[in-house]
Amino acid sequence: MTALICGSYAYDNIMVFHDHFKNHILPDKVHMLNVSFLVPEMRREFGGCAGNIAYNLNLLAPGTALPMATVGGDFLPYAEWMAECEISQQQIKVVAESYTGQAFITTDLGDNQITAFHPGAMSFSHQNQVAAADDISIGIVSPDGRDGMIQHAEQFAEAGIPFIFDPGQGLPMFGCQELMRFIELADYAIFNDYEMQLMQDRTGKTPHDLTAQLNALVVTRGSEGSLIYTQQHRIEIPAANSTAVNDPTGCGDAYRGGLLYGLMNDLEWKTTGRIASLMGAICVADHGTQNHTFKMGEFKKLFQDNFGYSL
Repeated sequence: MTALICGSYAYDNIMVFHDHFKNHILPDKVHMLNVSFLVPEMRREFGGCAGNIAYNLNLLAPGTALPMATVGGDFLPYAEWMAECEISQQQIKVVAESYTGQAFITTDLGDNQITAFHPGAMSFSHQNQVAAADDISIGIVSPDGRDGMIQHAEQFAEAGIPFIFDPGQGLPMFGCQELMRFIELADYAIFNDYEMQLMQDRTGKTPHDLTAQLNALVVTRGSEGSLIYTQQHRIEIPAANSTAVNDPTGCGDAYRGGLLYGLMNDLEWKTTGRIASLMGAICVADHGTQNHTFKMGEFKKLFQDNFGYSL
């Protein structure tokens, strides 16, 4: 079993401003904004949706994650990290004249964020082809270059490979007809609650309407858990307990890693959703998106403790 994970790889440059933005931004001057923030704390994390999803799936099932992405000439540190984690780089394409995707995130003491994102090599994601990957049992189209997302969805469908449509923060790039084409091609779709509302506003379709064309639709709701819509049922998945809430960044990608694991192992939705929920809770306890780790025995015990039955 192998999951082809189409999406972005990026460096997350995270800076902490030891004050509140509101104390330094004058509301009546926002039309001529010119501010500078001293950020004595900074760290660089490995990120990107495909990178995060692959990392989490690899924790649950080593060797089953096959990420496909375009990266820049500065990718070497990330490549070394992938090698250390034993994650395949077979479908990673280096575009030497570009940077790997870069997020620059400044957070204040109120957990407000100002983010700038440079897509870099993501813009060349259409140069990768789903047909070039062998022995794929399932796929996911996660946020990436616009043309790449469209083409990879079409290629999954042409190859007869079931896949998840996961537009994430890339959803605003698409209009109604394009979004409905994704739904037509996909077997599953996943959104957070904000994205689901945006999807509904753009298409006029409710979760039940969309599910009529899918095997299942998943809506994540943060600390309120998640909902899984099938053509017969709406399944409520509780949030798992976290040992700490330190950094929500990446917990949605951790959820998706758990979702892929459940689908690859033909688990019932009740269990698949709970595995995904627990993955998100484990991720949120650590700073960064790829710093959490566990042994499978530890994961199974946490699952039992949270949900009252064993995997």
